[in-house]
Amino acid sequence: MDLTNYTKNNWKNAFLDSAIPSVCKEQPCVLGVDEAGRGPVLGPMVYGICFCPVTRHEDLKSTGVVDSKTLKEEDREKIFDIIHNNNDFIGWSLEIISPVYISTNMYKRPKVSLNEISHNSAIGLIKRAISAGVQVSEVYVDTVGPPEKYEAKLQEIFPTLKVTVAKKADALYPCVSGASICAKVARDKALAEWEFPEGTEARNWGSGYPGDPVTKNFLQNSLDPVFGFPGLVRFSWSTAEKIMDEKCIPVTWKNTDEEEEENNTPSVLEYFAAKRKSSDNSKAPSSLLPKKHFFFTERCLNTVSDF
Repeated sequence: MDLTNYTKNNWKNAFLDSAIPSVCKEQPCVLGVDEAGRGPVLGPMVYGICFCPVTRHEDLKSTGVVDSKTLKEEDREKIFDIIHNNNDFIGWSLEIISPVYISTNMYKRPKVSLNEISHNSAIGLIKRAISAGVQVSEVYVDTVGPPEKYEAKLQEIFPTLKVTVAKKADALYPCVSGASICAKVARDKALAEWEFPEGTEARNWGSGYPGDPVTKNFLQNSLDPVFGFPGLVRFSWSTAEKIMDEKCIPVTWKNTDEEEEENNTPSVLEYFAAKRKSSDNSKAPSSLLPKKHFFFTERCLNTVSDF
């Protein structure tokens, strides 16, 4: 598995796709969806899909696919190689979602939750397969949140497909097990090949989970008091936030218009040019004219015509 496109730009998301078997373009296919790395405070979250013809779904079991969490790393890599080498009827696709992207979205206004990021990735991968010509007819998904709501959401987006969302789907459906293994192998490899543009030297960060003492030690030692954590860290996780609150230099972002806006919220009409009732209005003192909103002033936007 070559992750060069991601490891060289690990602050951005990246896609990785297998070749599409010709049989998957000709026959109805099952498609499984699963992820790896949802809970850790370190590294990317990887979403994966694995697909094959409906008539070959049981054959997928012969590759040894099971829930990736029950396998050792070397066993997952061996099974992934088997999946990849059976490209006459099995295909897969991955989205590697960077920790910077995850945290930036979780701090957005409005906030984009981890569940929403997960849903968007799963939906995007299904659409990606369909756009590539895969004749998807059945979709099986390991749930994020209540399975009934998630299934209804997917069924509305893909009304012509049979959609099944279930807990522990990676242990129930071979295509989901395959997706789980592909995603986990990619996440492990992304971590092993991580490059620090910040110049951080440490390589031992443990499992990446917040409760791991080795991971906690890495977080404590990799923190810069001004710039915070390197891009490997999901700084929106409460574990990271707590360390930043304790050890980083506090910053106060001052909004010069904040007090005025709180006491005198402008009307939306003030953002547009007022009608001139006479030519004398054009010479009115600037203090009598409506104050422009900071959105316009900070972008140096001026009115070019009046209404």
